[in-house]
Amino acid sequence: MAVKDRDRFSTTTRIRLLGEQTAARVYRSQTRRQARRSRLTSRAALLALVLCTLIVALAYPIRQYVSQRAEMADMVRQKERTRQRVEQLRDLKARWQDDAYAEQQIRQRLHYVMPGETGYVVIDPDAARQSRAELGAADRPWYSNVWDGVDKSDASDQ
Repeated sequence: MAVKDRDRFSTTTRIRLLGEQTAARVYRSQTRRQARRSRLTSRAALLALVLCTLIVALAYPIRQYVSQRAEMADMVRQKERTRQRVEQLRDLKARWQDDAYAEQQIRQRLHYVMPGETGYVVIDPDAARQSRAELGAADRPWYSNVWDGVDKSDASDQ
């Protein structure tokens, strides 16, 4: 028994015991980590796969929904602008039905005068020079000048 007691307290025995205990702890912790990792990893992979599948499956319909909502909003705005334009045109048509308004516009735009009246047209010389210089009417074909006159009369109507 004395030999056993001596072995129990010897340095080599203690080191061997400590090494075995340490090795057992390391082995247990590694197996626990590996067990946890493998279980967690498979669950995480399955969850990621399900989420990716849902995202891919829902991406196109959601994009379509958003684009259709934007298109509907554009159509509503366009409808409102069109309705306002129709109201303006109805008001203009009603004004043109009035003979006094039509006569006023004819006299203003076409420079008509009633019999017995004397018509005067005052031209600002600076504006005339400026418009000739900008347009270069002599350098352009005659039909361009005609269409410009039509465009100007349309612009003055609005």
